[in-house]
Amino acid sequence: MAARPFRQFVVKVHSRCDLACDHCYVYRHADQSWRRRPRVMAPRIARATAERIAEHAAAHRLRRVTVVLHGGEPLLAGPERLSSMARELRRSLDGVAVLDLRMQTNGLLLDEAFCAVLARERIRTGVSLDGDRASHDRHRVRADGSGSYDDVVRAIRLLGRPAHRAAFAGLLCTVDVSNDPDAVYEALAELRPPRVDFLLPHATWDHPPPRPHGDADYADWLITVYDRWNADDRPFSIRMFESVEAAASGEAGFTEALGLGSPDLVVIETDGSIEQADWLKTVGEGAPATGFHVLSDTFDEASAHAGFQARTLGLDGLSEQCRRCPVVEICGGGLYGHRHRSGSGFGNPSVYCPDLLRLIQHVRAAPAPPRDTLSPADFTALTAGGERERTAVLRLAEAQLNLRRAMLAYLHQGGAGSAGTWQALLGMDGPALDAVLADPAMHAWAVAACAAIARGLDVPDTALLDGVALATAVHARRSLELPVRVGPSGVVTLPTVGRLLLPAPASRPPAGTVQVVADDGGARRADGSAAVWEPVRRLAVGGITLRLAHADDHRPTGAGGDRRPVARGTETGGTEAGRTGAERTDAGRTGTTPTDTGGTDAGPTEAWQRSLEAAWGILSPRQPHLAAALAAGVSTVVAVDGEPAEDAPRPPFGALVLPLSAPPEDLALALAREWQYAKFAALRDLYDLGGAGRDALRRAYVRLAVARAWRARPGDADRERAAHWQREVVAALGSFADEAGGSTAAGRRLAADIGAAARALDEGV
Repeated sequence: MAARPFRQFVVKVHSRCDLACDHCYVYRHADQSWRRRPRVMAPRIARATAERIAEHAAAHRLRRVTVVLHGGEPLLAGPERLSSMARELRRSLDGVAVLDLRMQTNGLLLDEAFCAVLARERIRTGVSLDGDRASHDRHRVRADGSGSYDDVVRAIRLLGRPAHRAAFAGLLCTVDVSNDPDAVYEALAELRPPRVDFLLPHATWDHPPPRPHGDADYADWLITVYDRWNADDRPFSIRMFESVEAAASGEAGFTEALGLGSPDLVVIETDGSIEQADWLKTVGEGAPATGFHVLSDTFDEASAHAGFQARTLGLDGLSEQCRRCPVVEICGGGLYGHRHRSGSGFGNPSVYCPDLLRLIQHVRAAPAPPRDTLSPADFTALTAGGERERTAVLRLAEAQLNLRRAMLAYLHQGGAGSAGTWQALLGMDGPALDAVLADPAMHAWAVAACAAIARGLDVPDTALLDGVALATAVHARRSLELPVRVGPSGVVTLPTVGRLLLPAPASRPPAGTVQVVADDGGARRADGSAAVWEPVRRLAVGGITLRLAHADDHRPTGAGGDRRPVARGTETGGTEAGRTGAERTDAGRTGTTPTDTGGTDAGPTEAWQRSLEAAWGILSPRQPHLAAALAAGVSTVVAVDGEPAEDAPRPPFGALVLPLSAPPEDLALALAREWQYAKFAALRDLYDLGGAGRDALRRAYVRLAVARAWRARPGDADRERAAHWQREVVAALGSFADEAGGSTAAGRRLAADIGAAARALDEGV
């Protein structure tokens, strides 16, 4: 059985450390191979590593890879080596895959200059902190036994400053049940991290973890933190808990410590050796070794190693006790290394089995947060901006995806599309379908389609459902053949993937059914006759990849009216009927044209892309939190001639309308402004913001972003413009108050949040 492609590459840039933590799996466990490694990765090894990663990404058509700079302590490699590694990786991956570059550090060497390097090279950095002073200094000490807490917290506060915050990935905390979980949680929360990862101490059945309080004391400790986190309205992401919740709801988890997925992580040591995950160092000398090397072997060759192959078995690779467990689909047997016992290898439950069972049962029994609304803190963060906005955007995107899934289910129940298309879609339900539903144009088409069913009308452009199934097959790397009803345009659209262009009308009927085949190479006619495959055009901007859509192919929904697509309190998830005629027409046009196309003879120029890249370079240092939120929430740009009017329709959440002719400074402003339109559209999908006064609320919301953008600029004239736009915000809120006598609670709350954010600008927040 073939292992799945590697998507996470842990690169050891330095093999030594400036701490002497007594729980370290590199230096304090069975494998001591670090003593034989070079201290620093040589340039030729770094270059070969980058080239092997790019080679692997190209071979498997990976769209994104994650590289984690690690050690030892990676900061010991110095800023120049880290910058060189980042540039080498980007050079190799340019045009192949998007690079998600990260680093894990103890933080001791972080200073202003180092933080500037991390921000410039877009290295998202996690720092290890075990909680309050007593908890942290229990284990994370220097060679002389002195504690490191003060220097680590200093580093975290420095990394959390506005100029560097975009490079702050979060905190890693190793659990020690001797520490007070409340004190640990409060110490971590006080530093306002975007994410916290809790790590169970690496242990095996031969060397089990200490249990001073009972058989499941690690669960009790984590449950205390989980309940505090929920009570505090989840002020930051905690990956372990969110992964359990995702798996419990039938989704894929996102931590290798839980779940049945095969491994996608590989380690490259400082000498170029390709190894398995580091935690295998707890098992025995040489346990992570594979015998492969970046100078002589590909990652595909390394993936054939028995250690990687053993983890592709899923449920069949677990012990009998695990296979009988009621939470095995969530737990997956726990971290592979935690199952080891001399004599039986990895064929055992996790040494943390009682803890995982109790924690999962507690999380499953806890009231689940609504999946189509936001927490109060996230609702406010979308308006207030700042470091929490990115987390709120991720949850907003999840809520939007849930709405689109609900609309798709409603279309299925309403009889839209063919049985063959639905059979194909239901057979591929999962991440591949989610990738297609993430296309903003899918939202507009689904709203129109659901509205048609609710009124007993024909669903517009049912061929798009066939395109969704074909596009899902491409994402799932499967082959699928379907009959597609082709209209007079001769275009078969595969959202997020591209479109198939059939010959001109002179050589084909005006409309008819065509057999189309899709696989991981795109789409083609099944009979091999003439057609042109046009893949989606993509732009790399600021370390993210954006799809380029065209104004004619990605028409937005109307500005006014209630766009919430799924009615509350109905089993079918029926659509709202209270839309205006103009809105219905506009949304319907969106569904009757291709949604996300590839190249065009009249598309944006390379000069425009350079302007967009320059605009991102202007916006990122001035408003790093905004840049992080944009990167999390935007997938598509629509280039148009001229600035769109304030009351002009905009696309659904996920897409931005940007002017073709604007210079970089104006494009930077447009990014901030259009992002605010996108967020407002998403909020209007999720909440009843009322009827009267809603346009004024929209104006206030957008003008707030414009005021904030001018405030971020350095000149006196810029501050005067910011003050002007703040007055415009206040005026729009006044109009809302005058017009919204019967406004909803959500509308009033949004108005209050806008007012608070405008006042914060005056206070320099």
